Amino acid sequence: MNPKSHQTENEIAQEHGFPEVSIITPSYNASETLEKTVKSIQQQTFCNWELILVDDCSSDDTCYKAQTYCEFDPRIHLLRLARNSGAAVARNAGIAKARGRYIAFLDADDSWQPSKLEIQLKLMQKNHWPLSYTGYTRI
Repeated sequence: MNPKSHQTENEIAQEHGFPEVSIITPSYNASETLEKTVKSIQQQTFCNWELILVDDCSSDDTCYKAQTYCEFDPRIHLLRLARNSGAAVARNAGIAKARGRYIAFLDADDSWQPSKLEIQLKLMQKNHWPLSYTGYTRI
């Protein structure tokens, strides 16, 4: 019996160095909010993710802070756009660099509950859904 035959798709992806989820975070002048956003991702109970921070030509120190996160967590990557192009272009640039099976979006001024990815992925996999979306709570 091949022991690898019982591996989940997540385990196989991890073994080959691919994240299960690519999280795309467009950011523009998000220096004040980026830390809370990144920490909410790092605190996820599901850990097989990559975070692609897409800087949309910020004029504050967003890029500097994003680069610092990259240095301390190898799952975090920074992509800098050459000119300010808006959130849609930033998201599409992030998708082009994504390596995960699933794509998730989180804006640089938002955050997630710690079990968000775990719950959403289990539901998607259980029901064989290729995509899903979630609501939000305004606080």
